[in-house]
Amino acid sequence: MTLLNDNYLKLPGSYLFSTIAKRVAAYKESHPGEQVISLGIGDVSRPLVPAVIEALHKASDEMSRAETFRGYGPEQGYAFLREAILKHDYLDRNIQLEADEIFVSDGAKSDVANFQELFDTSCKVALQDPVYPVYLDTNVMAGRTGAFENGRFGGIVYLPCTEENGFLPQLPKERVDLVYLCSPNNPTGAAMSRAELKKWVDWAAENNSVILYDSAYEAFITQPDIPHSIYEIPGSQKVAVEFRSFSKTAGFTGTRCAYTVVPKALQVYDRAGKPHALNGLWLRRQTTKFNGVPYIVQRAAEAVFSPLGQAQIREVIAGYQQNARVILQALQNAGLTAFGGVNAPYIWLKTPKGVDSWAFFDRLLSDARVVGTPGVGFGGCGEGFFRLTAFNTPELTQEAARRIAGLSF
Repeated sequence: MTLLNDNYLKLPGSYLFSTIAKRVAAYKESHPGEQVISLGIGDVSRPLVPAVIEALHKASDEMSRAETFRGYGPEQGYAFLREAILKHDYLDRNIQLEADEIFVSDGAKSDVANFQELFDTSCKVALQDPVYPVYLDTNVMAGRTGAFENGRFGGIVYLPCTEENGFLPQLPKERVDLVYLCSPNNPTGAAMSRAELKKWVDWAAENNSVILYDSAYEAFITQPDIPHSIYEIPGSQKVAVEFRSFSKTAGFTGTRCAYTVVPKALQVYDRAGKPHALNGLWLRRQTTKFNGVPYIVQRAAEAVFSPLGQAQIREVIAGYQQNARVILQALQNAGLTAFGGVNAPYIWLKTPKGVDSWAFFDRLLSDARVVGTPGVGFGGCGEGFFRLTAFNTPELTQEAARRIAGLSF
């Protein structure tokens, strides 16, 4: 008899966005001809910018000639891209890192999911609540949790992010080994100030803990006191791994490119108490399980950091930021309370009194033909809230806003 990994059986139902897709498909089938506008899943609508497309075409042409063809590339990424990332995202911000501390991958979601493999299953994990489901689900799959009861998994330390604390996690009252932080945050749109993030770095150093820091939305930061990288905080290279993505920054959701920074100064310990650098362990994992991002995609990602690429991408991001303002205004016009949308492409709204997250989903879909994401899908503290994204086109965002503003709550 072949046994399965029964940790998978702990997971309740299907993945959140699969459930939403099924509900939307059922609605469309029963309401043919109606236009449904999605402000739900965080997929982009604007095409790759011209500088990126030009680099993609040029690299594709190179692959057609024997003298410039490339097969397997380095699993951690080509030097040209790692050096570009190093300069633009770190050295230019006076953050001292090295290129071999940067690992190029096919997505931040994949890296966040896979990185937990480096840690023992006995490690205690802390998560924000509400939280991006991948942080939690992959630890459930790995066997770090107990059973799912009353909306929560045993063995996980939940860090409530509520309206009362500005949707920012508070330091845990017990020691944990790993903590997942996302700033600017998905789903709430809240972002940690430099002072807030310093508290976490100091806490991790005092407790010999590791921070897994997701900064996939740093390009949307508008306020000067919000760090773009955790490595802006002194001492962070000894306690933190940082995950970055080109998906929302440069529209690579369908092209797939991201990177993870693992400083050499960050160490963990074996059962005998001997220290080991996480950098070398992640390199070993990647060279064993990953064959690298395609050359043409990495050349396209490199173009993101060119002066022309930066100018074009800033224009795209400005468009999404304007969408966020439009959505916020529409929610206010409808008499709803909303948060986020300033340093992040996500708007976190409070559902009307007595209306739970899924009931609001159904109301928005049936009465406005607009799709969002129920807050409870991100955790218990998300009940009574709802997430909208700013990634649709300006025209459809305006139409969705008009529909929402016309509702009576």
